[in-house]
Amino acid sequence: MMSNAIETSKLTKRFGDFVAVDGVDFYIPEGEIFGLLGPNGAGKTTLIRMLCGIMRPTSGEGRVLGLDIVREAEQIKKRIGYMSQQFSLYNDLTVVENVTFYASIYAVPREQRRKRVAEVIELTELQGLENELTCDLSGAWRQRLALACAIAHRPPILFLDEATAGVDPVSRRAFWDLIYNMAGEGVSVLATTHYMDEADYCNTIGMMYRGRLIAVASPDTLKAQQPGTLYQVDCDRPASALEVLQSLPGVMETSFHGALLHVTVESNGGASHLEKSLKRQGIEVRNIEDIQPSIEDVFLTLVEEERAASRVEAAA
Repeated sequence: MMSNAIETSKLTKRFGDFVAVDGVDFYIPEGEIFGLLGPNGAGKTTLIRMLCGIMRPTSGEGRVLGLDIVREAEQIKKRIGYMSQQFSLYNDLTVVENVTFYASIYAVPREQRRKRVAEVIELTELQGLENELTCDLSGAWRQRLALACAIAHRPPILFLDEATAGVDPVSRRAFWDLIYNMAGEGVSVLATTHYMDEADYCNTIGMMYRGRLIAVASPDTLKAQQPGTLYQVDCDRPASALEVLQSLPGVMETSFHGALLHVTVESNGGASHLEKSLKRQGIEVRNIEDIQPSIEDVFLTLVEEERAASRVEAAA
């Protein structure tokens, strides 16, 4: 029977009066990829540090691989892999020397070490770069090396904390292909990111905002639950168009997407009304079409709902 790699209950972290993580509840089944999405400052890194046994929670509970994050923190640290944007690599060591060093730190038996180093170098596709100095590697190759070091001891669970930040889109996709392969072999993954497009790489995503987990579901479920109808608007003066659309009755959410606008309205059939309203203001409309919401659209809607609820609460 499948068990959970991570379980939390009302997990909370306070720094004085500031609540960094506020009563978070979620679980990750073994072998799944769970994406934790949210802007910088949402509480994602603080949550990961508690789960890794680095930081004690103020209240609540958490278990990783069945181990309590407070009482058994040291055992957790030995069994997890951890990688972040600032993952520590030694620039004056070669690729193979870095991986060998981390294999020794993680207590991989000496007689197995050389074989395991070769395995992770092959898994992360670093063949041919074994003798390159780390300082000479590009950002994308350093990222792969950081992953190789994090999995040198075959951890059953991997924490990725903003691990793809600053890497180009093609390299990010290649990195996620590596993560898919590991998940296929039963490794559980918790990845934090502020790149909304990475949500579609995950089995389940949790959206964090101001320390709270405001939604947990699969990407497809979250998109299907998005209220209203979403239109993409292509026009000649998007900034002016945004102001016009925001003032219309029935418009729930508006946002820029490059030179285009995304507009959510309460019901279907609103395209002609949007177009007429823009044209009355002298704005040329090139195209309006209804589209499927992206995860970014879902997140913006949920954040606005949270803000509205906070305003009502503050006024009460």
